[in-house]
Amino acid sequence: WAITPAAARGWARLGPRAVYGAALLEAAARHDNLLAASADLVTSSGLDRFRKTFPERLPNFGIAEQNLVGAAAGLAREGFRVFVSTFAPFLALRDAEQVRLNLGYMGADVKAVALGGGLGLGHLGNSHYGLEDLAVMRAIPGLTVVCPADGAEIFQTVLAAAADPRPMYIRLTGAPPLPVVYEADYDFALGRAVVLRPGTAGAVISTGSLAAAALAAAETLAAEDGLDLAVVNMHTLKPLDTAVLETFLETDIIVTVEEHSRVGGLGAAVAEHLAGFRRRPPQLLLGLPDAFGPSGDYPYLLDKYGLTGPGLAAAARRFLTGRHQK
Repeated sequence: WAITPAAARGWARLGPRAVYGAALLEAAARHDNLLAASADLVTSSGLDRFRKTFPERLPNFGIAEQNLVGAAAGLAREGFRVFVSTFAPFLALRDAEQVRLNLGYMGADVKAVALGGGLGLGHLGNSHYGLEDLAVMRAIPGLTVVCPADGAEIFQTVLAAAADPRPMYIRLTGAPPLPVVYEADYDFALGRAVVLRPGTAGAVISTGSLAAAALAAAETLAAEDGLDLAVVNMHTLKPLDTAVLETFLETDIIVTVEEHSRVGGLGAAVAEHLAGFRRRPPQLLLGLPDAFGPSGDYPYLLDKYGLTGPGLAAAARRFLTGRHQK
């Protein structure tokens, strides 16, 4: 596999779950001990080709998500590297105890892949939205938490996870067509943020598929307001790349952008670290409100909550002029 403009366009059309399936198929070809476990969501996880290619390496536990994680931990103790996948609220909330004890406490080599993080499941509504999952998973000791920006980074994350013995929570956001951030190879490493755009006045720090909107917002603010903001893709929320954060301590503003509740996600992680510094820029936390909301088409929901390029630029502009509304 390789990151090329053509591949990036293809992954965008496929969407995050199908790209995950393709990446896991590549990882399984490289690692004989890799298993893909499902809770009756094989097709929804993009694993149809995996099932046809490696049928003996795809145990399906049915609609029993807690058993899925517990059994995966048992398989990991026998020397397998297990990727489990189901919808974000089921994995992070219904399975929280199993993830905490088997992955966090016991360190089982299990990669918990959350489908439909944020609002990507649209009309299925609040029962299927992943609004609080980062807050829960970040609080579990020993767990690496990753949220890739686009199809290329889903590939990078899956291949890196398949070669890493640490337990992980991998959060997939967005829906087809998935915004494209990377069209060529780049230096990816778990725990190390990627600066997508340099800037001197501050930074827009994003995680997940909102990276493209963050880039669009920064370009708008540069062109219309003369505000030169860097854009940082914080694909790993735990461990957080604190070194890159500290390069912006003397700037005018930090904006954090996430498709997650403003409680406990990327914005909170950044604020927790910056709170230890006497001098730091003001921080604008952009994300989803601390409330349940409507169901609807994914683009409509992003626009409603201002999680688009124009919406993010407008929010930063209001904040800088003292007209920020909570």
